[in-house]
Amino acid sequence: MSPPFVVAVPSKGRLQENAEAFFARAGLALAKPGGARDYRGTIAGLDNVEIAYLSASEIAANLARGAVHLGVTGEDLVRESIADADKRVLLIEGLGFGSANVVVAVPQAWIDVRTMADLDDVASGFREQHNHRMRVATKYINLTRSFFARHGVSDYRIVESAGATEGAPAAGAAELIVDITTTGATLAANGLKVLEDGVILRSQANLVASKDADWSNGARETARVILDHIAARARAAKHREVRTRFAGCNDALLSEAHNRFGVVAPFGGPTSSGMLTLHCPPGKLYALGSFLRDHGADTVSVVSLDYVFDRENPLFAKLEAFLRQ
Repeated sequence: MSPPFVVAVPSKGRLQENAEAFFARAGLALAKPGGARDYRGTIAGLDNVEIAYLSASEIAANLARGAVHLGVTGEDLVRESIADADKRVLLIEGLGFGSANVVVAVPQAWIDVRTMADLDDVASGFREQHNHRMRVATKYINLTRSFFARHGVSDYRIVESAGATEGAPAAGAAELIVDITTTGATLAANGLKVLEDGVILRSQANLVASKDADWSNGARETARVILDHIAARARAAKHREVRTRFAGCNDALLSEAHNRFGVVAPFGGPTSSGMLTLHCPPGKLYALGSFLRDHGADTVSVVSLDYVFDRENPLFAKLEAFLRQ
């Protein structure tokens, strides 16, 4: 019996809820046959798939080792914990949740420090005045070192943060921090500000593939099926289906509709009876409906789409190209 195709998803909280909702929208319902406390699950209809419920950091570590094929985790954890990440894992698709920025934040009282260049300017003077280097509290050691090096900042030392990083300057444990933030409210409440060019990474949850996993032909076929569902749902979300029938429709009219409203005719031009099916971006629906009625359509109906499956699957093509490298 071939080994299972393993997909790792977050084991708790909003990340788990959002990941399960994402797969459900794509027609890939996750289930826990052993009960809610089980850390193994399944996908309905895909008997060879095993869902592994892990913490976000464990998912990144398992992707690095090739212990899972696909995982849902934050780009910040991927970039921080996996050396040469772009060679070892593939960020297939951003999922639109779990958004947070990794930022450099300094005390608001440092009114003359607004940029990384300003920070570099004060670093040497700080060392002379206080007889030690500026301390940077962070859990993101590798991202911090890389970002500071790119900006030529070297006169500092990292204090690894084990608790609430934003409290380190007030507690006297560090002069500045590198941490994640969504709104910046927590930083402001702790008397900190983000440097103008201090955003290290704009992160979100991603669907990530591991290059070192066992990519047998069976595993690739399973990945194709999963990514087919996800791509079909993504296409459907970008369009609504518009149907109408009128004798005056022709190729020139369709070309004008495409240029003006971004519509596509997935099944070709109108039938012999004048029936026409178009896919239209949601924001252009009324304008398209008015255009069609102005040119002879009596009735224009609009329906939502659940899935749009195409012959080409850009997500699977992206994965295959990555695995060939």
